Amino acid sequence: MIALSGLFLAAFLAATPVPFQSELVFLGMQAAGWDTGVLILFASIGNTLGSCVTYALGRWLSDQRDHRWFPLTSAQMDRAEKWWARWGLWLLLLSWAPFGDMIVALSGVLRVPLPLFLLLVALAKTGRYMALGWLGSAAFAG
Repeated sequence: MIALSGLFLAAFLAATPVPFQSELVFLGMQAAGWDTGVLILFASIGNTLGSCVTYALGRWLSDQRDHRWFPLTSAQMDRAEKWWARWGLWLLLLSWAPFGDMIVALSGVLRVPLPLFLLLVALAKTGRYMALGWLGSAAFAG
């Protein structure tokens, strides 16, 4: 159970602003003989919950719009909101990608409804670990 907790933590941290990679932990455990389905479950839940932290940071940042240190001007925020209304929601399906943390944080800043956020991010994160599990199974077979 300690090893699965480690995978969960690695996946959780990888989805926050903390620079961390969970793929090596996942593949290492898979190579050691852990069940791929269990690895996918723990990694997906950890990574999705880590994204919730990044989303919450974005929500907090949204409340700071009136501060002079806020990274975007009002005009830039208006442009971002219009762009997000057209394309942004579906970009959450790329939340697994290297630039995904920015998309997740922006979804918090722009206050995407949490249930919709969770659905899209969970699909994306689970799909990524399923693909990683498939690749690992192919690599470690035989």
